[in-house]
Amino acid sequence: MIFTKKQSYFGLLIATIILLVMAVFPPKVFFDYDFERFFQQNDADLAFYQEFRQKFENDNDYLLIAVGHKDVFDTVFLNEFQSLKAQLGQLEKIERVYSLLDVEDVIVSPFGIQRKKLLDWSDEGRLAHSKKKILGSERWKGNLISADGDFLLLIVHNQQQISKESGDALYGEIIELLHGYGFERVYSAGKIKAQGEFVSLMKEEFSLFLGISFMLIVLILFLIFRSWWTVLAAILVIAIALIWALALGLYFGKALDVMSVMQPTILSIIALAALVHYFNHYLNYLRHGYSKEEAIQKSFSEITLAVFLTCLTTSLGFMSLYFTSVPSLKFFGLFTGLGVLIVFLVIILITPGVLYFIPSIEMVQKANHAAFWRRSMRITFLGVIKSQKLVIWIFTVMSLLAFWAMTDIKVNGFILDNLPRDHELIREFSFFDREFGGSKPLEFFVEKGTQAKSLLEWEVLKELDKVEEFIQSNFSSGPIFSPLAVVKNLNQAMNSGNEKAYVFPSPGQWKRMEPYLDNAFNDLPVFILSHDRQSGRLSTRMEDIGSLQSRQIKNRMDQFLSSEIDPGLLKVSITGTSHLIDISHESVSQQMLKGLIVAFFIVAIIAGVLFRSWRIAIIVLIPNVIPLLWMCGLMWILGVELKLTTAILFTVAFGIAVDDSVHFMSKLKIELNKGRKWLYALKRTFIDTGKAIILTTLILSSGFAVLILSQFGVTYYSGLLISTALIFALLADLLLLPVLLIQVGKIWEIKNINPHC
Repeated sequence: MIFTKKQSYFGLLIATIILLVMAVFPPKVFFDYDFERFFQQNDADLAFYQEFRQKFENDNDYLLIAVGHKDVFDTVFLNEFQSLKAQLGQLEKIERVYSLLDVEDVIVSPFGIQRKKLLDWSDEGRLAHSKKKILGSERWKGNLISADGDFLLLIVHNQQQISKESGDALYGEIIELLHGYGFERVYSAGKIKAQGEFVSLMKEEFSLFLGISFMLIVLILFLIFRSWWTVLAAILVIAIALIWALALGLYFGKALDVMSVMQPTILSIIALAALVHYFNHYLNYLRHGYSKEEAIQKSFSEITLAVFLTCLTTSLGFMSLYFTSVPSLKFFGLFTGLGVLIVFLVIILITPGVLYFIPSIEMVQKANHAAFWRRSMRITFLGVIKSQKLVIWIFTVMSLLAFWAMTDIKVNGFILDNLPRDHELIREFSFFDREFGGSKPLEFFVEKGTQAKSLLEWEVLKELDKVEEFIQSNFSSGPIFSPLAVVKNLNQAMNSGNEKAYVFPSPGQWKRMEPYLDNAFNDLPVFILSHDRQSGRLSTRMEDIGSLQSRQIKNRMDQFLSSEIDPGLLKVSITGTSHLIDISHESVSQQMLKGLIVAFFIVAIIAGVLFRSWRIAIIVLIPNVIPLLWMCGLMWILGVELKLTTAILFTVAFGIAVDDSVHFMSKLKIELNKGRKWLYALKRTFIDTGKAIILTTLILSSGFAVLILSQFGVTYYSGLLISTALIFALLADLLLLPVLLIQVGKIWEIKNINPHC
C-alpha cells in the first residue's frame, strides 16, 4: 500500500528540508535580455561574424542620440551640443563620440593639406556659410543632420560587447547628462537602451503573470470544488512547485529572460490541471463513503501513472526544443521541461500529506451533477458513433484547408519583434529609421579577389563602387562608411573641397591621390581596412524592414554579385548581428521540424509501448497533429507570421495537447485489462474521461489565454495560439479519436490481441 499517512508525512518532511536548504542558500534572481542568444549556434555565418568582429569591431555597440531644436544652427544650442559631446566622451565606458561637429573639410593643394571644420560658428558669416553648405548637400542630410535640419545626431560608440550591468549603468549616466541640458527634443536608440527596456518590461510582466496565475487558480478551483480548503491546498502545492522549478534554472546560472516570463503561468496551469484530476478522484471516493485515508490512497494510486505520462509528454514536448540550435529556445525548452517534472514531483511529494492535515472536504456538488456529466458524455458518444463518416469528412476538409493556409504563411521577423508596435522603444527606433537612414546595423565584409594584389586598387574600388550603389538603392540604407568612402573623401580634398568631387575618381585622379592614401586611412577613428590591405568592411545602417523583405533583397544582391561583380577582383559577404537575426528567422521551419519530429517520436513510443501496437501509436498522433494544422489556419486568418518565437509554439502546443490523448488511452488500457470488449471499453473510457478532459482543457486554455494580456509578442501569441490549439485538440480527442479507435478495434479483435499485454 502506497501513499499511507506515514509515507505522506515523510514526503512533507523531505519537502520542508529542501525548502529550508533553499532559504539558507537562496538562488540569485537576475534578469537579462541578450538578443544574440537567438543566433543559431554552430553556424557558418555566426563563425564568420565572430572572425569579422575580432578583426574589426562589433557592429551594434553604439547608441544613437538625436537632439532637436527649432534651429540647430543657433550658436547657444551648438555650444550646448558641443559640451554634451565632450562630456559623453569622458565617460568611462565610451570609446568615441562622432557628430557633425567632427566633420572636417580637407583640401590637398600644392601648398599642403588644409583642414577646417565643416560646421564653423565662430562668427555669423561663417555660420551662415556652413549652414548653406550643409543643408545644400545630400551627403549630410539624413546622415548627421536630419533632412529637415531640425535634429543633430550623436553616434556614441560604447565599450565592445559591454555587459548588461555595465550597459545599464552607462545608459543611466547618459540619461543623467541629457537631463542636465534640458534640450527640447531627444531621441535615442541602441543596444544598451533596448536591453534595459526589455528587462524592465520583463520584470513587470513576470510579477504580473505570477499574480494573475494565482488569482486564476483560486477562481477555477473554487468554481469547480466550492471549497476554500481545496484552494488553500492547491495554492500551497503550486507555490512550492514554482519555487523549486524556477530555482533550478537560477542555481545553474540561467537568467530570467523574455522566454521565462511565460514559465509561471505555464507551470502553474499544468500543476492545476494535475491537481484537479487528483482532487476530483479524492472527492469521488469521499462521496462513496470511503475514509479520508482510503480516499487518498486509492485516488493517488490509481491515476498517478496517467498523470505522470501526461506530465512526461508535456515535459518532453518542451525539452524537444533543446534539439534546436538557438540557445534562448534550447534553454527555455530544457528548464521548462524539467520544471514540469519538478511540478509532478512536488505534487506527489506534498499533496497527500497536505490532504491528511486538512479536514475532509464535504461533498458539495449536487447529486445529479455527476449524472449530468455521464448522461451528456453518453449522448455525445452515441452521436459520434452515428456520425463517423461526417466526423471524418469535416476533419479531413478542415485539415486540408489548414494545410493549404500553412503553405501561404510567411516567414518574417523583426529585431524588436517582441514589443508592441505602439511601445516607446519602437517609436524611437522608427524615428531614426525615418530621419537618419535607419537604426539597424548593416555590415559587409569585402576582400580582394585572386587577380588583385590589394583592396586599394582602382579596378577593385570600381567594383566596390557598383556594390555600394546597389546597397543604397536596394536596402535604402544610410550613408556608407567603407574604404571607398575614404577614397571619395580624398578625391574631394584633391579638388579643393568641391562637393561634386565626392565621387569615384578617374584613373588620372587616382594616380594623383595614391601618395596620400596611407595618411587618409591612418587618421580614421574606425578600423575599416586591414593592415595588409587585403580586406575591409562596408558599414551602414538601414530600417528594420523584416527578415522576409531582407531575404528578397539579399537574393537580388546574390544575383547582382554573380552577374555584375568580377570575383577575381572583389569578394563581398554580408555579415553582422542583423543578418544573423534574419537567418535565424529564416531557419524557423527547420527549427520547428526538429522539435516536432522528436516530440512525435517520443509520443509514438509511449503509445506503442503502452499498447504494443504501431497502429495505435499512429492513431494517437493523428488527433494531435490536426490541432497544429488548424493552428496554422488560424495564423493565416489572423495574419500571424512565422518566426522563431511563434514556431516554438507548435512543439509546446503538441506537448500539452497530447496529454488528453495519453489520458484517454491510459483509461482505455485499464478498461481492456478488465477483459471488456473493445467498443464497450471505448464507451466506458469516453464517458469516464470526458469530464476530466473537458475540465483540464478549459483550465489549460483559460490559463494560456491570460498571456494575451502581455506586451511581449512571444508571450501574446503563446497565449492566443496555444489556448486555441488546446480547444482544437479537445475536439479531435472527443470526436475524431473515438472514430479512429473504432476502426483499429476491428483489427484488434480480429487478431485477438491479448488485452493484458
